[in-house]
Formats: sequence, structure tokens, C-alpha cells
Amino acid sequence: MLRQRSHAARSQRAAASPVIVAARQDRPLRVAVISDIHANLHALEAVLGAIDADPPDEIWCLGDLVGYGPRPNEVVEEVRRRAKVCLVGNHDLGVLGALDIDEFALDAAVAAHWTQAVLLDEHRAFLESLSPEAKLDGAELYHGSPRDPVWEYVISEEVARDALEATVAPLVLVGHSHVALRVGLSGPTLTGELAPDGTEVELDEARWLLNPGSVGQPRDGDPRAAWLELDFEGRKARFHRESYDIARTQEELRERELPEALAERLAHGA
Repeated sequence: MLRQRSHAARSQRAAASPVIVAARQDRPLRVAVISDIHANLHALEAVLGAIDADPPDEIWCLGDLVGYGPRPNEVVEEVRRRAKVCLVGNHDLGVLGALDIDEFALDAAVAAHWTQAVLLDEHRAFLESLSPEAKLDGAELYHGSPRDPVWEYVISEEVARDALEATVAPLVLVGHSHVALRVGLSGPTLTGELAPDGTEVELDEARWLLNPGSVGQPRDGDPRAAWLELDFEGRKARFHRESYDIARTQEELRERELPEALAERLAHGA
């Protein structure tokens, strides 16, 4: 597991906003889970192309559609059209003005201010309609974590255990860290590790916390776009990575005069 980063002060402000929890009683047989797209349209198109090769019943998105990247309107439009369930992330909330952008890292703040200026009203309204968490039949979804759905990173053993102990569903899905991860809890025993391309998980008696990784800005050393396939009927999950034209996204970032570091990091998955 990785180190935990603290956003305690910012979490208090995020918690002040009302949270609407979506509830459903039906469960689809197969689901594709995406997260942290960050306005990277070419990465999203690659992932959706792979998903469409064997279409699932539903697509779920764990938030952060915008921020960092150069194509926020196109990404929001596509996710709005395709995702059955969609959460709001901290970068989405920053762009909406629900979080203080000045508390973001400098490059993220610059990108958020730029996104505010170009985001269409209809896409802003869609993001405003979303919650950072959802409870479905057999699964609980959080952008961050159960105890702080907006800000907390689930990247340490302690926080992963707390997340599973704070929930009741057999499957917990989180995003936010941009790191593909699988964590299982069977009785008192917690096991966890990174989940590279092709990793499979048997959704058996253990309870699982899974992070699909990031579509648009991976940070686990693999620059390819990440997503997660859930097969509830077959009781298994599989992590996927998709190559995309990173140079095109880098070019678009530079055309919009967004920070160079945002372009450079895409090539390294960092």
C-alpha cells in the first residue's frame, strides 16, 4: 500500500456541503467503472472504445470529469450521455466554486480557473446535480473515501481498513488517488496491492475495495488509461489499461497554454 495524504482542513469545508446519496435496488450483471478522466478526451475515447468491444449493462463513473485537462466540455458531454451512475469529484467541485481553488496545487488551480471560463452552462448544471457518493445494490461508491467522499485518499492500510469497516456492501469502489488498487478484507485479515493491467479479483466471500485507476492522468507508473470491469454474474473483476494518443492531449494542453507539467506527466503516468 502507499502513503496517505491528509486534507483534514479542506475536508471540513467539503463536508459543509449537503450530500445526496443515490439508492437503487437493481443490480446490472456487468459494469464498466471509470474515474478521474480530467478532461482528457483522447484517453476517454480509448477506454470507451475498449468497453464498447464487449458492451456492459452499465457504465459507472467515480468523478473528476474535469480539471487538469484540455477538453472539459467534450468529456462531460460524453460521460453525461454514457454513464448510468456518475459521482462528482473534488476537481469538479473546485470548478463549480464549491471548494476553494486556491487550496489546490498551483498547476491544478490554474487548470481549474481555465476550466471555469470555458465550461458550458449545461455541463456545469450536470456536475452540480451530482453527489460524491452513491449506494447501490451490492456496491458503495465514493470519489474519495466513505468517511470523506471528497478529499480522502485510500492509499494506506489504515485508511483502507477504515473504509471497509465503515461500509456494509460486499464491494466498495473509490477513485481520487489515480492509482489502480485492490484491497480485500476476510475476517480480520486485510490484503492489498496495486492492480496492474490484467489483474483479476474473485468477488467471493471476502469484501473488496477496488480503485479502477485514472482514465485521464494515471499516477501508478503506467501512462495508459485505466478502467475496471465488473462481472457480478461471474463474481469477478478485471483491471484494464488502454493505450491512447498521449501526444495529442499534450498538444491540446500546450495550445491552451495550460501548465507544461500537466502535459509532461502524462507520458510517465506520474
